[in-house]
Amino acid sequence: MAADGTPTVADHPAPERTAAAFTRTAAFFDLDKTIIAKSSALAFSRPFYQGGLINRRAVLKSAYAQFVFLVGGADHDQMEKMRQYLSALTRGWNVQQVREIVAETLHGLIDPIIYEEAAALIEQHHAAGRDVVIVSSSGAEVVEPIGALLGADHVIATRLAIEDGCYTGEIEYYAYAENKAAAIRELAERKGYNLADSYAYSDSITDLPLLSAVGRPSAVNPDRSLRKEAVARDWPVLVFDRPIELHRRLPEFKTPSRSVLATAAVGAACLSAALVWQLAKRRRPTG
Repeated sequence: MAADGTPTVADHPAPERTAAAFTRTAAFFDLDKTIIAKSSALAFSRPFYQGGLINRRAVLKSAYAQFVFLVGGADHDQMEKMRQYLSALTRGWNVQQVREIVAETLHGLIDPIIYEEAAALIEQHHAAGRDVVIVSSSGAEVVEPIGALLGADHVIATRLAIEDGCYTGEIEYYAYAENKAAAIRELAERKGYNLADSYAYSDSITDLPLLSAVGRPSAVNPDRSLRKEAVARDWPVLVFDRPIELHRRLPEFKTPSRSVLATAAVGAACLSAALVWQLAKRRRPTG
């Protein structure tokens, strides 16, 4: 209390949630190789080339990079190099140009590569009353429309800085490794999720913090290191191998409007070229 008798902030601490308040549960999904069969970033390499954002060499590399990604993914060192390369690569890119490219191509590129098993699992979690949260290192501008497509309740994704309509080359928030785990803990605090009874799904060892943050983790199409961890920890190992066009699985599905698709841009563009450059390099063994 202040000298004049006025109550201070310390006199009224923020209310804390009791254990009983955390009664809701959620299911947290990584995106690439967990919900969709390819890298959401690499999928856009050709339209980015056609729009003049990347060169022909990068397009040719992307085919090999996609193969490497599907076979084994990327380890921590590769992801860190990717982040550094991303910062230099995207500086000066025009945001509106990228948004227009993604608006024209997002549905045609992403809809056919959604795993049927993942779509069914998302439906099952919703039917059980759980929120579905997509947690991805790709940019929010592409992850959010994909989340809307699938009916996700929340999205956690990488955010890139923009100034005067162009990318500055800086990353405001990198949704990767421990950052993912911290983000879902913060979301759980706000939404009242009981993480001990919640679910998480990922393919990569870099998502071990995310999987360890919940009581019901599963490894989906895991890389070698994550498979070893999952076996050691007695976690379920799931195989998703049936990509299907969403409108074939859900006849009532309608393509999102162009205005919705126009929000999907920055992260897909930036991470696309970064992954093309890095994953085409020889991968170091992960164990």
